[in-house]
Amino acid sequence: MRIHVVSDVHGRADALKRAGDGADALICLGDLILFIDYSDHGQGIFADLFGQENADRFIALRTAKRFEEAREFSRRMWASLDGEAWPHIERAVRRQYAELFDAMPTPAYLTYGNVDIPSMWRDYLREGHHVLDGETVEIGGLRFGFVGGGLRTEYRTPYELDDDVYAAKVEALGEVDVLCTHIPPAVPDLLYDTVARRFERGSEAVLDLIRRVQPRYALFGHVHQPLAARMRVGRTECVNVGHFRGRGTPYVLTV
Repeated sequence: MRIHVVSDVHGRADALKRAGDGADALICLGDLILFIDYSDHGQGIFADLFGQENADRFIALRTAKRFEEAREFSRRMWASLDGEAWPHIERAVRRQYAELFDAMPTPAYLTYGNVDIPSMWRDYLREGHHVLDGETVEIGGLRFGFVGGGLRTEYRTPYELDDDVYAAKVEALGEVDVLCTHIPPAVPDLLYDTVARRFERGSEAVLDLIRRVQPRYALFGHVHQPLAARMRVGRTECVNVGHFRGRGTPYVLTV
């Protein structure tokens, strides 16, 4: 059975339409929307609303880890719009979700990324889209476990969870053959982004499950330009399936 796996789609509806070509099923590990693009500052919701110059400034502050200044700058930007910020954000996110779920192939097994808004997904799912978070499903005779979202960070993205809440979802999976998460296990080489020059947060609970259960594969995304895209932890092949917005092609898993 041939399964195509994508993560960090970030608005690439054009490539998503083709992501299932030749596959028996598609797996999507989240981060569908594009709020801000660290590679192309003129793309994304923030740039659409406030222009590239303001996006340049916001990204520069966050890259320098001047988070309080970045939040204050962001507050000023949102205050410059008519009315409250949320209606502007919701309209922009809904436009992206409508396009992305229309492009999403079927059958598809999906979980959330840290920049996704889970409450909105139900409005756009089509027949053949299966959302799993802290749940398992059988695909091709193997047990796949899915855990969505990320852990708390200074970036305060929409679907960040406390460590214990996230760990409970991981523990609920039990024995799995393939572990599918948005964020990596907490292994430094898998967490370091060589372009952003920073460590992203990974999960100790995911790493512990891998060590105890030894699934065949642990698949994840989140880190766009990882120091190591794959490594073994015991018998488990840990694979960053790639930054789909940048690559435009899925990772191919044959089971």
